[in-house]
Amino acid sequence: MQNYEILGMDAHQSVGMRTYFGRIYNYMAGGLAVSAGTAYLATREPFFSLFYSVQDGAVNWSVWGWIAILAPIIMIFSINSAVANMNASKASVLFWIFSALMGVSLSNVLLMYTGTSIVNAFLVTSAGFLGLSLYGYTTKKSLASWGAFLMMGLVGVIAAMLINIFLKSGVMSLGLSVISVFIFMGLTIYDTNRLKYMYDERMSEEAQKAIAVNGALALYLDFINLFRLVLYFMGDRR
Repeated sequence: MQNYEILGMDAHQSVGMRTYFGRIYNYMAGGLAVSAGTAYLATREPFFSLFYSVQDGAVNWSVWGWIAILAPIIMIFSINSAVANMNASKASVLFWIFSALMGVSLSNVLLMYTGTSIVNAFLVTSAGFLGLSLYGYTTKKSLASWGAFLMMGLVGVIAAMLINIFLKSGVMSLGLSVISVFIFMGLTIYDTNRLKYMYDERMSEEAQKAIAVNGALALYLDFINLFRLVLYFMGDRR
């Protein structure tokens, strides 16, 4: 059975859908590559001294490091605003800047875990992500009903993690990490499915590019969070 038959599309729509998702995954892969590059640079001089401070042998974030960590949160809203206005060029530029800044926040992973652990976690995450995203793409039904449930779960986990900063419970941290894995697995499926149903062959080229950036942003965040969680469970610390 052809892929377009699985999705209930004609051949013309299928070609358009593949092009549309090709843009999304290309943006996402490019964003991950940019993040990996900036993460590496952030652990090397002179950037290390810019983003980190070392006191009594302890490595902590500097003021600029904290700015780099918090800036992407604000940029998510800016990217979504550009997408809403169908300004693909602006959304694209913001996405690359966002990816670079995310690389800085991910640089501590290179300092905390062995290179082998990072590579293994990346491969495991990639395989799992591809399988989950493929399911979201090929399933015949809309999974829109998952959205509210997953977002409620995510907000609940974030709130519990903030509380655990003060409680410092290892058991609670482990439990929240396990729940988070399932939430981001669900979000990977849901986001891919949502993007499939957002596609309309009548959309302009500019609109398709803008939505592709939005989709790449969502899937990028799903991947990064899954990667961090996989590394938490299977990574070997230095």
